[in-house]
Amino acid sequence: MKEIIIIGGGAAGFFCASNLDESKYKVTILEQNSDVLQKVKISGGGRCNVSHACFDPKELVRFYPRGNKELLSVFTKFQPGDTMEWFDQRNISLKIENDNRIFPESNSSQTIINTFLSEVQKKNIEVKTKCSVKEIQKQDEKYLVITNSGDFSADYIIYTTGSSPKSLKIVENLGHKIVELVPSLFTFNIKNDLLKDLAGTSFENAEISIPQLKTEESGPLLITHWGLSGPAILKISAWEAIHLARAKYNFEIEVNFISKTLDEAEELFQNFRQGNPKKTIGQSKIFDITNRFWQKVLDVSKVDLNKQVAHISGKEMQSIIENLCKKKFQVTGKSTFKDEFVTAGGIDLKEINFKNMASKILPQFYIAGEVLNIDAVTGGFNFQACWSEAWLIAQDLNALEF
Repeated sequence: MKEIIIIGGGAAGFFCASNLDESKYKVTILEQNSDVLQKVKISGGGRCNVSHACFDPKELVRFYPRGNKELLSVFTKFQPGDTMEWFDQRNISLKIENDNRIFPESNSSQTIINTFLSEVQKKNIEVKTKCSVKEIQKQDEKYLVITNSGDFSADYIIYTTGSSPKSLKIVENLGHKIVELVPSLFTFNIKNDLLKDLAGTSFENAEISIPQLKTEESGPLLITHWGLSGPAILKISAWEAIHLARAKYNFEIEVNFISKTLDEAEELFQNFRQGNPKKTIGQSKIFDITNRFWQKVLDVSKVDLNKQVAHISGKEMQSIIENLCKKKFQVTGKSTFKDEFVTAGGIDLKEINFKNMASKILPQFYIAGEVLNIDAVTGGFNFQACWSEAWLIAQDLNALEF
């Protein structure tokens, strides 16, 4: 019986193990932490955002700043619909939420964890925790995996360690090229009077641009204690991860809180003024924003809250509209988005065969998950890449004849 060592007890490692043919292989999972599937546990606020309801591979790859070309063939073989079916066959009901994110019906990541634990138990797969890999040596037809808990011999290695610098160093020593790691999903640290004391205020659809990079994104936006967050910020942080790292997280952004042009906003203002001339500006609901934010905009625009709308000068109106539609902020740092901590960088994709996720450098060595230079925006996409890649590895190994 051939021996497989899976290094890394996360999403990709467990999904691969769950799909391997146990009559052909003796499989061992080595995990350096005391718990397996830690990212699965905290994902989606502890509910586990399993995948995303996007069933066309060409559409799906658009959510991956790095790896989109390579993943197209992968997703034609296993995509979110297959993930749903896989769990369904194991009597785990998944649901698609309004924003197309997919979660277990139970709203608990433990459901997903238990499914994987039960699969590997059924297949008699040994899971060794607190087992930290120090080195991998190629020996003739086999590999020697040296760990703090002794040495392991393997015919095949499946490398699904996540993106820790230590695990990348191990494969670099074996000959793989590593693209430097930079954070990919993060929030923007901003100190500005307009945001002060408004943590928790959200906007359903805002537009964010980084003028120096000629890039823009739109989507929900959230004011936090540190600055700005929400899907619009996370998306732009993922797509521009490498450029923003080079800028040392110091750059200017422009925010349109209401997704309206200056002309459209002015027209709304003028129409409101005609219909409600005597209303005080502080009590006027002209735009779709919270009352607290509106009053802060007026304060920053130096407009008296008690002034009647009819008496607002053209200059005051312009100031209000600019603060709503073209507000510039200086970003002075980043905060990691803890539930979805993701990095750009990792093993160079040119060195991977995406038909089966095998290394082109090392024989009988497969690689999947975040250790690769692949990452996605938030919403279940990073997990889907893990499931799809891991499934390809299992199919390839299951098809081998001995």
